[in-house]
Amino acid sequence: MISIVLPAKNEAAALQGVLPRLRQARPDDEIIVVDDGSSDDTAAVALAAGARVVSSPYSMGNGAAIKRGARAARGDIIVFMDADGQHDPAHIERLLARLEQGYDMVVGARDWSGQAGVGRGLANALYNRLASWMTGLRIVDLTSGFRAVRADRFREFLHLLPNGFSYPTTSTMAFCRSAYPIAFEPIAVAKRIGKSHLRPLRDGVRFLLIIFKIATLYSPLKLFLPTSLAFFMLGGCYYGYTFLTQHRFTNMSALLFSAAVIVFLIGLVSEQITALTYRRDG
Repeated sequence: MISIVLPAKNEAAALQGVLPRLRQARPDDEIIVVDDGSSDDTAAVALAAGARVVSSPYSMGNGAAIKRGARAARGDIIVFMDADGQHDPAHIERLLARLEQGYDMVVGARDWSGQAGVGRGLANALYNRLASWMTGLRIVDLTSGFRAVRADRFREFLHLLPNGFSYPTTSTMAFCRSAYPIAFEPIAVAKRIGKSHLRPLRDGVRFLLIIFKIATLYSPLKLFLPTSLAFFMLGGCYYGYTFLTQHRFTNMSALLFSAAVIVFLIGLVSEQITALTYRRDG
């Protein structure tokens, strides 16, 4: 059985078009609309279209809606897609076909034309490069919300998922860390219907924090070790300069060397914490 989960907040207008197309393309699948505290007729439109509705009394965030939908899903495979009309239900079959090739997660990967503006496109490109370097896997689209996953694998990481907008990043890195194979299927996306719920200033800061989350979710030492080496080399260079010019070891050199040691030790501790986070007894 396949469950299709759509997190939705004030998406009544988009759902009127999305749900009939989805039901036509996937008549036998379970469709779940997670109403994230909408103030419009999102829940009523979903019920009228024959979808299961999981409602929140107030908005908890996109990630929270994903978690609630994953818990409610009855299928062995869960397909997550946006409710704003960007994703074509016809592409679900392509994701499922790749999943049957032995993958545990298949991500619908957007090209540059599918990015919501130049700023978002550049940020996503940076995330993809950083995640690829961290994992050794070519990450084509780290932040796509259109993906098919094996339900039991995905539920292992529900406790790691944030309630905000970065659930795709967290789930992708968690699958990589746990050696669950991931594939990326190129897809085209349409322009969203309605207004985006992203706020540039608030969510810009949050997306910046994603960079650090990428490292801490996979291998903290890959971030902390280069930083430690940078402090050590800077301290060494500064010591060489002061020794040649003043013939002494300065406090600044001592501070830089100390920072290198502290950053390295923090990285070691973080590595152990990350390992314990992914430990599953039995």
